[in-house]
Amino acid sequence: MKKTILLACCMLALAACGDREAEQRAAVAAQAAAREEAAATLAREYDNAVTAQNWEMARVHGAALLSQYPDSQAAEKMKAGYEEVKARGEAAREERRLQGLWNYAQVADGGGIQRSAMIYSKDPLDLDGSGAKPVQLVFRDHPKWKRSAYLVLQASDFRCPGGCKVKVIADGAAKSMDAWRPDTDEAIAMFITNDKALWKLLRKTKVASIEFPVKGGGTRTAVFETGGLDGSQMPGWD
Repeated sequence: MKKTILLACCMLALAACGDREAEQRAAVAAQAAAREEAAATLAREYDNAVTAQNWEMARVHGAALLSQYPDSQAAEKMKAGYEEVKARGEAAREERRLQGLWNYAQVADGGGIQRSAMIYSKDPLDLDGSGAKPVQLVFRDHPKWKRSAYLVLQASDFRCPGGCKVKVIADGAAKSMDAWRPDTDEAIAMFITNDKALWKLLRKTKVASIEFPVKGGGTRTAVFETGGLDGSQMPGWD
């Protein structure tokens, strides 16, 4: 009788072990299936973004898929074209960043609309020892004063008695341009005479620098990331 009970207990124990192993295998399989389904969901989002040519969003979904589910079937399938999509996404993100550096304004003035496109220098400059401050470049289309391009300082002043020269460097090529400072204390501004040439130059480059003379002596160079300039904001300039 005791042997029979012992045998029955052993059989029950073996059955319990078998059940636990089966449960563990089922749990592992369920987790794997859940991961594949989650990966497939990300892959669909990725595919939708690629179809819509939303390269930034495609890059984000693709990066998430490779990071979270690197061994999934969906990730393996996506890898073939992801590098190109990633490059397009990074280029689109950079283009959006450059576009965001410009500010545009439309103001009713002089019986018409004054339009302007403005950008700050990439890095602030210390012009007189009072600390570094940004330099602003402005393109303006005024109904009365017409078109102009000028630099604006927040401190110190330009050294431009009776006119002067600025050096504009774009794509490695330097060009000297005439400039002048208006006889006014209302704003620290210096106009670049050939606004049309400056506009066309900056429309063809992503980065440009302008070297200008300062009141304290010598020159300073302001660097502008100009690649995001939107010509449609200034009708007729292109």
